Amino acid sequence: MKIRYFNDTDTALIAFSAFAAVETKEISEKLYIDLDENGNIVSMTIEYAKENANISEISFVQMEKALSY
Repeated sequence: MKIRYFNDTDTALIAFSAFAAVETKEISEKLYIDLDENGNIVSMTIEYAKENANISEISFVQMEKALSY
């Protein structure tokens, strides 16, 4: 996974795979997902990322076990 942030447009691009996107779906006015030919998510674009996704602080934690609910 790669996260790219474009400060000039306050846009975040989160790439989940290197597969080619064949379709973009608008989830909301400021959130888009790109899908591959099998319908799997390739990437997600978040416009106005500081406001909508708190992109100014990113952390990553890999969990060893699945959480039980």
